[in-house]
Amino acid sequence: MRRAVGMSVRPSITPCLIYHDAPAAIEFLCRAFGFSRHLVVPGARAGEILHAQLLLDGCMIMLSSAKPTSEGPFSMVPPSVTGGLVTSCLSVALDDPDGHYARALAAGTNIIAAPHDNDYGGRGYECFDREGNIWSFSSYDPWAAPA
Repeated sequence: MRRAVGMSVRPSITPCLIYHDAPAAIEFLCRAFGFSRHLVVPGARAGEILHAQLLLDGCMIMLSSAKPTSEGPFSMVPPSVTGGLVTSCLSVALDDPDGHYARALAAGTNIIAAPHDNDYGGRGYECFDREGNIWSFSSYDPWAAPA
């Protein structure tokens, strides 16, 4: 769908993730981290997700299924393919990192660091998702005025 000339786009930065098993990733992210499905577009292949949008407290991530490298230069792969090498971390600000941690732990999430106070402010924890992406959930607000 093309926007009409003169229509503005809401500026945003939205993380886009790639998963081998995108349907399982969507289920995990909703169950363990509290995301909800906003849009899920299945692909032609069984178990393929062309595009999905998940919401958490008014914020969005997008994700899709990994594509064979033969499908073009924009063929990103999840950390599970790179031997666990991760080049980014998703940082999520929320009010209750301890409660969120309990939910993630109960869902079997692989925890990197249990809830802790940060030297720069806020409290948080870090974990892996099902395919090796690192998530940081904390009460640190990067938009707040420095102390």
